[in-house]
Amino acid sequence: MHNEWKKFLQGQQAVIDAQGQLRFASAAAEARTVNEQNVIADLSPLGIIRVSGEDASDFLQGQFSNDVKQVDEQTAQLSSYCNPKGRILASFWLYREGDAFYILLPAETLAATLKRLRMFVLMSKVSLEDISEASACLGLAGEDATTGLEQQLGSAPVTAGQSCHHNELTAIRLPGERPRYLITGPVNRLQSLWQAFVQDHTPVGYQAWQLLDIEAGLPSVYAANVEAFVPQMLNLHAIDGVSFKKGCYPGQEIVARMHYLGKLKRRMYRAHIDSDSPPGIGDEVIAPDSQSGQGTGRIVMTSPAPQGGYEVLAVIQVSSAEQGDVHLQSIDGPKLDFIDLPYEVPLEREA
Repeated sequence: MHNEWKKFLQGQQAVIDAQGQLRFASAAAEARTVNEQNVIADLSPLGIIRVSGEDASDFLQGQFSNDVKQVDEQTAQLSSYCNPKGRILASFWLYREGDAFYILLPAETLAATLKRLRMFVLMSKVSLEDISEASACLGLAGEDATTGLEQQLGSAPVTAGQSCHHNELTAIRLPGERPRYLITGPVNRLQSLWQAFVQDHTPVGYQAWQLLDIEAGLPSVYAANVEAFVPQMLNLHAIDGVSFKKGCYPGQEIVARMHYLGKLKRRMYRAHIDSDSPPGIGDEVIAPDSQSGQGTGRIVMTSPAPQGGYEVLAVIQVSSAEQGDVHLQSIDGPKLDFIDLPYEVPLEREA
């Protein structure tokens, strides 16, 4: 987290919670706020990698699961970076401004992602740089967010995945029922934007913002789940996060084989857990049909729920989810009550 940004938000009444994240009210209060009011969110736990150079597009095309050639200044993209076995090392939003690409991802996976990408630059004319200390990210959500962005930036992206740029700021429209945006840029520019929006947008922390991602079925891979999933397990094939028509990238054969020849046995679900203790990212979920007592899946994301307890995204064995008897950490643990995602998840390749 950029120190100047942290100090600014503390001056805006933010406090540091037990997890070291900034928030503006109790976790329960923020969970109720995000679906009832216009909100502005601190997204300090995200970091940014800048990729530049004349070979940047071709280099990234050979590394990521989605078709980088589709990314331009008006089009951002959900994507992932896999190991040779098709397991995800990082998930992120990829966007472009001018000749440079930007990778927006959880800060806790940034260093390892940057190190691995640099291993494959070789003779390519590509420069990779962590710009998190010079930049920041905030989120906007609510019925007034679009009008506010139009007033501040001159325009706002209309559909999910669209992006726009103005005066060093980039705004990306996210999927979801209500208007929702990611905005990145230099700290001083975001400070001004925050002050403009906080007049009629309630400030919340990152954990509350994650509730909106969970409701939209938008996964993020954090350190505890690195190399745990192939893209289809996170439903990326259902939300335009993977391309089956592009060229090779690490793990492409495994990902393609599952798409063309296999049937998906695990996928991501949304659920509510009635528990006083927060589920942890990476925690196992258990079902009676789990073989030899092994877990049937694991938690991807978690956030306090407005009605109490927690909402989660979890990758779960399809057969176990269909039985509906899935529990956190043990058979006697809290039960997962499944909630429909806002999209369909194909288990087999459509004809």
